[in-house]
Amino acid sequence: MILAVLFVVRLTMAFQFQSVAAVAPLLATRFGVGLADIGLLIGLYFTPGVALALPGGAIGQRFGDKPTVLGALLLMLVGGLAMALSDSWTVQIAGRLVAGAGGVLLNVQMTKMVADWFAGKEIATAMAIFVNSWPAGVALSLLSLPLIGTAYGVSAVYLAVAALIGLAFVLLAAAYQAPASTVITAASSARLDRNAAIAVIAAGLIWGLYNVGFAMIFSFGPSMLVERGWSISAAGSIISIVLWLAVIAVPLGGFLADRSGRPQFILVAGCIVFAMLMLALPRSGAVVLTVAALGLVSGQPAGPILSLPARVLRPETRALGMGIFYTLYYATMMLGPVVAGACAKSTGSATAAFDFGAAVLLACPVLLLGFNRIPANSPRTA
Repeated sequence: MILAVLFVVRLTMAFQFQSVAAVAPLLATRFGVGLADIGLLIGLYFTPGVALALPGGAIGQRFGDKPTVLGALLLMLVGGLAMALSDSWTVQIAGRLVAGAGGVLLNVQMTKMVADWFAGKEIATAMAIFVNSWPAGVALSLLSLPLIGTAYGVSAVYLAVAALIGLAFVLLAAAYQAPASTVITAASSARLDRNAAIAVIAAGLIWGLYNVGFAMIFSFGPSMLVERGWSISAAGSIISIVLWLAVIAVPLGGFLADRSGRPQFILVAGCIVFAMLMLALPRSGAVVLTVAALGLVSGQPAGPILSLPARVLRPETRALGMGIFYTLYYATMMLGPVVAGACAKSTGSATAAFDFGAAVLLACPVLLLGFNRIPANSPRTA
């Protein structure tokens, strides 16, 4: 029951993130902006993560898990309402930043809450289900938000997302409780050694670039299909297939990595095939088939990538190391859509964003090679 509550609450963050890309053509018409501006607005959701990922855990420790997440939901709600009630592009940017700050605090703190409940009790399965709230939320948003936007306008889309966040606030307040077995331990003063720090930086870049490549599908996929003559609602529905299949592919990739004992092979092969499909989709006539293949392949590397930090972090350095890991993730996710939007603007087509996504995915195996060449001073765990 607790996992279901946390899944639903985190799903609202995916809805809010995708609320811009899902109705990008409508936003462009209403505010008179181009793909580069849309890309900037998408990326701004992750901008606060650069500053808040490291202190996010400390904030939760100071005020408590549940109050911190409730405060995060309030920030998301305020930011979303500001965007809904204003016709100013400046307010759109400010509201997006406020909502993104709430999303960062929610993401960091809720990951810790899942660990509190499931440490030693199917933690891998629980984390896989929890992480899948993101593709599930994005997929649902692609099915529903374009329909709302087409019928009632952009403001109605933001208000619908705000209503969902409000329901999540009530659900968390009423249903969540901390596990009785939670033990608060004193923060360790251990510091990362140089090699471990470099390895974590490499792992964080791999996770960030992989997610940038994944984000290109649902951030620019609808616009790319609209360019090819699809309606907004049909384009959103087709692209959502990737997210639905990724819900299956993410835990499947982790299962294959564990059973085969070759997680890095799954990582490398998955990223390469993923990149090839990214190049193929804008140029293929078999759109539905290519989208389905993307969905089955795109989630495979996620589990192996997330296992990389554990190989170089000792228990006493894990909090600091994961803070660095997520800071790089958010920085990469902030810049990725902006660069992709600029590429699309320079070529006049969203296809360039898919080409950019393929390029960053191919960079992941290169960074993995560097990760493996860094000698760790501490024993590596499985």
